Amino acid sequence: MIQTDVLIIGCGIAGATAALKLSEDPKRHITIITREPEPTESNTAYAQGGIIGRGPDDSPDLLVKDILEAGAGASLPKAARILAEEGPPLLQKILIEMAGVPFDRNPDGSLAWGQEAAHSRRRILHVGDRTGAAIVRHLIELLHSRPNIQWFTNATAVDLITYPHHSRDPLDTYKPITCYGAYVFDRNGRAVHRTLAGITVLATGGIGRLYRNTTNPSGARGDGLAMAHRAGARIINAEYVQFHPTALAVPGAEGFLISEAVRGEGGVLLTPDGRPFMEKYDPRWKDLAPRDVVARAIHQEMTEHNYTHVLLDIASHMHPDAIRERFPNIYATCLKAGIDITCEPIPVVPAAHYFCGGVMVDEWGRTNIANLYAVGEAACTGVHGANRLASTSLLEGLVWGYRAAVDIAKQDSQPPSPRNVPAWDESGLIEDHDPALIQGDMQTIQNIMWHYVGLVRSGDRLSRAIRELRHLQNEVETFYRSTKLSDGLIGLRNAVEAALIIAQAARHNRQSRGCHYRIDSTEGGDRLL
Repeated sequence: MIQTDVLIIGCGIAGATAALKLSEDPKRHITIITREPEPTESNTAYAQGGIIGRGPDDSPDLLVKDILEAGAGASLPKAARILAEEGPPLLQKILIEMAGVPFDRNPDGSLAWGQEAAHSRRRILHVGDRTGAAIVRHLIELLHSRPNIQWFTNATAVDLITYPHHSRDPLDTYKPITCYGAYVFDRNGRAVHRTLAGITVLATGGIGRLYRNTTNPSGARGDGLAMAHRAGARIINAEYVQFHPTALAVPGAEGFLISEAVRGEGGVLLTPDGRPFMEKYDPRWKDLAPRDVVARAIHQEMTEHNYTHVLLDIASHMHPDAIRERFPNIYATCLKAGIDITCEPIPVVPAAHYFCGGVMVDEWGRTNIANLYAVGEAACTGVHGANRLASTSLLEGLVWGYRAAVDIAKQDSQPPSPRNVPAWDESGLIEDHDPALIQGDMQTIQNIMWHYVGLVRSGDRLSRAIRELRHLQNEVETFYRSTKLSDGLIGLRNAVEAALIIAQAARHNRQSRGCHYRIDSTEGGDRLL
C-alpha cells in the first residue's frame, strides 16, 4: 500500500508538467505511475511535428482564430484563449529555460519556426521530427532531480478508488463522489496495491489502439477514459476521433506517422499514378487543409478508385539535404522500409491519431468528481472541438498540466485512512493468462471500430458496432470477474468500454462535424466533402 499527497497516472507532457510544478513544494509528496518500464515511453514521445510557440509575426488573436476554425465550430473559445495567451510563455519558461529542450534554430541562433496545416503563421517549434521525444526526455530528467517524487513504473492502474463506492463507512453514501487514488497492478510482482492519495491526476493519454490502423503506441487503449467513466466522470465529445491523413503504408512499418510538417514544408498528396487531388476538396488550403478534410479526401480517393494507398511527395519540393536535416527520423525509418523520401514519394494511408474528446474538465483540469483532475489527451478541455489544430496537443498538455498543479497546490485534501478502503481481493480467482485470447478480442475491437466507427460512419454501422461491442463487453466482464489480473486483461476491459463510449456518442450525434462524418447526416454540419 502507498499513501501520497498527489497521485499522477501517466507521465507524458501533461503529467510530467503537473509533477514538476507540484514538486516545487518540498513538503508535498508526489507519486507517478506508468505502465511502461521507462517513464519516457508515452503518447508524447510519438509526437513528431512540434509544439506551438509564438512566431515573430504572430499573436494570441491569430492563434485563437486558427484553433476555432479548425475545431469546426465546436471549440470552446475560453479554452482556446487560455491556450493562446498562456501557452507560449509557459513553453519559454518550462521547456526552454527550465528543461533545456533543444528546439531547432537558424544559423543566426534564432528559433526556427515551422509551418503546419491550417495555421495562418509559421509558429511551430520542433526538434527535428522527434519533438515529443525530446520534450519528454528533458522533462523526465528534470523530474528525477526532485526528491519528493516517487516513481512506480511497470504499473497499471486498475480502477480509481472513490467514495462512497470503495468506502467501508455506510454514511459516505450520502456524500458527493470523491476520488482517493487508485488500485494499481504491479506488473513485476503481479499484485494489486492500494495507492491512496489526497488528489489524483489522470494523464493516461489517448485511445488510438482501439483502431486497426493507428499511429499510437500500445498503451493508448483508453484506460483513463474507461476508469473515469466507471467512477462517474462526465465524458464529452467522444465521437470526435481525429484520423491522421498520412501514416506509412509499407508492410512491416504500418502506423508510423508521417508528420503533417512534411506537408507544411511543401509536400503534396498524389494519386498512385501521380496526380495531385487536394485542390478539388479544399481549393483554399489544398494540401494544408485541416486534418479531417485531408483524411476524408484520401479515404474518398481510395474508395472511389480502389487504391490501397496514396502518395506524399516531398522530394520534388525540398532539397535532399534539407529533407534529411528536417526529417531525420522519418527519412531513416522510411529508408529502412525501402523508401528513399529524398527521391521518391511516400505511400500513405489515414490512421487513428488523436482523441479530441475525453473526461470533461474546466479551465483548471477539474472533473465533476471531487479530488480528480484530468490533463492531456485523456481530458476534454474544449480546445480541440470537433477537430484538433496541428501541434496544439503538446501545448495543451503543458498548459493544463501546469494549471492543474496550480489549483491542486491550493487544496488541502489528505489521503484516506487505509482502514476505510478494502484491499484488493483475488481469492477464488483462476490463473488464466492466455495472451492469444486477449489479443484476439483486442483485434475484434479494432476491426469493429475501424469498419463501423471510423472515418465514415452511418447509423446502421454504428448500431451494429454497439451490438457487437456490448456482447463482447459482457464476455470480457465475466472473464475479468473470474480471473487474476494481467496488464492485457486490464487493457482489454478498458478498451471495450472506451470503444462503446465512442460508438454510442457517434450514434447519438447525427450531425457531421469536423472529424465525425456521417453519410446519413440529418443536417449540413460543417466542412462536408
